[in-house]
Amino acid sequence: MKYNKTFLASSLLISVAFLGISCVNGNRDDKKSDSTSAVSTVSAEKSDFPYDLSKPVKYNMPHNLFEISGIVFHNGDPKEVFAIQDEDGDLFHLGLSDKESKYTKFGGKGDYEDLAIINNYVIVLKSNGELHTFPISEINKPEVANVVKTKDLVPKAEYEGLAADEKNNMIYVLTKDSKPDSKAKASSIYSFKFGADGALTAAGEFSLSHKDIEKASGSSKSRFRPSALAKNLKTNEWYVLSSVNKVLVVTDTDFKVKATYPLDPALFNQPEGIAFDRDNNLYISNEGGTLAAGNILLFKLKK
Repeated sequence: MKYNKTFLASSLLISVAFLGISCVNGNRDDKKSDSTSAVSTVSAEKSDFPYDLSKPVKYNMPHNLFEISGIVFHNGDPKEVFAIQDEDGDLFHLGLSDKESKYTKFGGKGDYEDLAIINNYVIVLKSNGELHTFPISEINKPEVANVVKTKDLVPKAEYEGLAADEKNNMIYVLTKDSKPDSKAKASSIYSFKFGADGALTAAGEFSLSHKDIEKASGSSKSRFRPSALAKNLKTNEWYVLSSVNKVLVVTDTDFKVKATYPLDPALFNQPEGIAFDRDNNLYISNEGGTLAAGNILLFKLKK
């Protein structure tokens, strides 16, 4: 009987110890499962992005677009892209595979950053916020006859982004950098109603939070300094591009951050322009580098 009691006591201790170990392992498995689930959720969100930013179709630009900046399509037609480069007041237009480009002079030397087309008017943005507007019908002439220059439309700052929302007759001017923006840790966007005669009427101001961008990207290594923006008409989301820290930010219609996507420096030398065609394919232009020509990268919409 003494032996049996000792045996039972030992068995009970072993059972309790085994049960404790099982509980610990079970808790670890649960935590691991929760962690895996969280990672899977993040991956699923990223996989919902409708473009594969690692697999572009690349189009090298002619030499006179080595420093290509903004790009846009007329009525979303991808057969011809309109572009500017940031040194000369020339509007270029060409097929993506063309070895040469046609161009029309609309201004003198200057720092031209982006362009938009709305209601058959071309609008070009200078880095100081000045706008140059002229009819698109002028593009087949050597030089535009009547360019309307609009100054002091936006506060003093550095600007690189311009976009049109033709459906709502709106244009948007995006600040790259300014003292107020630096203090507020945000990028300002100014909206304007575009009249039938080309007149611009102030329609509101938005703020793109740098803190929200840092939170979404998980990084605060460098300030966000946007270089271009375009509206995805299918989702009504804004795509905002930053060349400085190689990132693409997706926001809602009011520029509230939804997601961020890093851009591989091996593919994106200096991303300065962004546009969508009528089939909702995404295009990003890059200035050339030491060993590379200026280019436009096409990212086809996932089926």
